[in-house]
Amino acid sequence: MKIADLVAVMKRLAPLEYAESWDKVGLLIGSADRDLKGPVLLTIDLSEAVIDEADRVKAGAVIAYHPPIWEPLARVTDATPRQRVVMWALERGLAVYSPHTALDAVPGGVTDWLCEGLSGGSNGRILGDVRALRSHAERSPTREVKIVTFVPRAELDRVRDALASAGAGIVGQYVRCSFATPGQGSFVPGEGSHPHVGVPGRLERVDEMRLEMVCSKAALPLAIETMRRFHPYEEPAIDIVELLPIPRRSAGSGRRLVLDKPATARELAERLKAWVGRNRASFATAGREDVPVTRVGVVPGSGEGLSRLAHDEGCEVFVTGEMKHHEVLGALNAGMGIVLGGHTATERGYLPRLRDRLAKEGVEAVVSQADREPLVTI
Repeated sequence: MKIADLVAVMKRLAPLEYAESWDKVGLLIGSADRDLKGPVLLTIDLSEAVIDEADRVKAGAVIAYHPPIWEPLARVTDATPRQRVVMWALERGLAVYSPHTALDAVPGGVTDWLCEGLSGGSNGRILGDVRALRSHAERSPTREVKIVTFVPRAELDRVRDALASAGAGIVGQYVRCSFATPGQGSFVPGEGSHPHVGVPGRLERVDEMRLEMVCSKAALPLAIETMRRFHPYEEPAIDIVELLPIPRRSAGSGRRLVLDKPATARELAERLKAWVGRNRASFATAGREDVPVTRVGVVPGSGEGLSRLAHDEGCEVFVTGEMKHHEVLGALNAGMGIVLGGHTATERGYLPRLRDRLAKEGVEAVVSQADREPLVTI
């Protein structure tokens, strides 16, 4: 196995297009062409202690959930811990890959794992309905616009094939995809025109087919040029319709969890604490503490950026790792309770599940023992 094979596996498990636009995901250190020698070490943060552990277990690569390279590096020396981990990884030939928000957003990823524990589920089963707070929009490179034209029925196949030859009509693994509906077109040919049907100056009505085919923006100019060449009309009617990406309900930023059985904010905090293996969690309610809720917003790590969206989506409690004090107050003043479980605590517990998923793909992985929360709770 090469590093490229590991990258391909991770892209299947957490497609990089699911990552936030600001994120630094993918292969950050190393050569994809090198052999993967040794197991893959899984960690939340790539620290100096984790680099030393990678040496001890003879790891060939590290999957660091948080990207170890974030802001641009002006130099790579041993002057700072952040620079040292990059330099040592390079010196040891250690590849480093980061999935971060792609692993949060994917179905079955970190956020769904949190929903599982909060709902009282297990073994990958969430007890309740769950959807993304902000759905990922699937952008197909072959489905960016739709070409619409109108053609006599006898010429339909000729024009369809012409468009297909120029790159229109591709939907996934299917080609020459189109839709045609019958109708009646009308027009008056102007003076000096040479109509395929009718004569100048007289209203004509023609039975036609409305032909629709999707197309990429890159292929659009050639598709239009080719269609004009094969279309029987001197001036064919052409509509270009820009298409929106298709949202995927189960993938994207955060989750809106509707519990099968309502629970109080305290019960959710207790479930979160047990699920992530932490000895404390914080919660606050916007009203009476004993009132059960059913709609819960869930974001691992630092989720305050989605707290207002969760409120707008009707969530009664928002569960995340950490939030700023004034963001907590803002949520409470808006009537939404808060449960906080610690930034990396709401992420780290997913690593054993990632290890098992990698094993099914033929990748040997071990969870770091040196990776720790930076803060100690007493």
